[in-house]
Amino acid sequence: MTVTDINTLADRIEDLLPQTQCTKCGYPACRPYAEAVASGEAGYNQCPPGGAQGIARLAALLGKPIIALNPANGVERPRPVAIIDEQVCIGCTLCMQACPVDAIVGAPKQMHTVIAELCTGCDLCVPPCPVDCIAMPSVTGEATGWDAWSQRQADAARERHDRREARLAREREAAEARAAARRASNGASDPSQPHRAAAGAAATASPAASANANADADADAKKRAIIQAALERARKKKEELAAKGQGPLNTDHVSADVQAQIDAAEARRRRLGLAADTDKPSSKR
Repeated sequence: MTVTDINTLADRIEDLLPQTQCTKCGYPACRPYAEAVASGEAGYNQCPPGGAQGIARLAALLGKPIIALNPANGVERPRPVAIIDEQVCIGCTLCMQACPVDAIVGAPKQMHTVIAELCTGCDLCVPPCPVDCIAMPSVTGEATGWDAWSQRQADAARERHDRREARLAREREAAEARAAARRASNGASDPSQPHRAAAGAAATASPAASANANADADADAKKRAIIQAALERARKKKEELAAKGQGPLNTDHVSADVQAQIDAAEARRRRLGLAADTDKPSSKR
């Protein structure tokens, strides 16, 4: 089979996957798993969210027998949705960084909120939470696999995942450009190294990055509206809790270990240019 044939088959396999981006298949996203199945590197029974129906779909495409889900990859189950206990949340942003479809909104040291209609139930936000404030209740009753999911939801999840990956790539490129500019600025102050200033100036000129940033503006408009609505709901809830004398209880009482995780996350955000250099971690040790 040629490379072109493998890529074409991978496209068809990817179209049959639920696009939860959960990594339970053993690959970082649905697309890499599709490519692995197409090349024969992975089995077609490694996707728990797709379940038995998903295996049957892939078997029909590949001309293979229907086999059981590989238990090493998990079990078929009703679809869950992440719910954050906002009175326990400490605003560390680790869950936001883990979400593969940008279904969590919030800000450092503020309560986070899951946009339920965007959540794929991937579970990836649960392990990094340092205060165990995320629950994953089932929302589909007894329905599992494709009975608990739809092609429309899968297509939307894939689009959000792809937009997120493109955004992260732009942010990395922008961070690299800023780092190059800083190096150029340092080099410009050293008359013995004029070539460094020139190289830095060239690096900061990135019309391709600007064009890519503008390309997604329309596609992101709807998502921004959804996020804004979710933030407004979170704001109203926060006001209601405050009126009752309630609210996030842990933001000012964080253990040294948890604070170290938050500080490390914020340091990574600054290195990537995702936070202002003036935003210093406020350790409470």
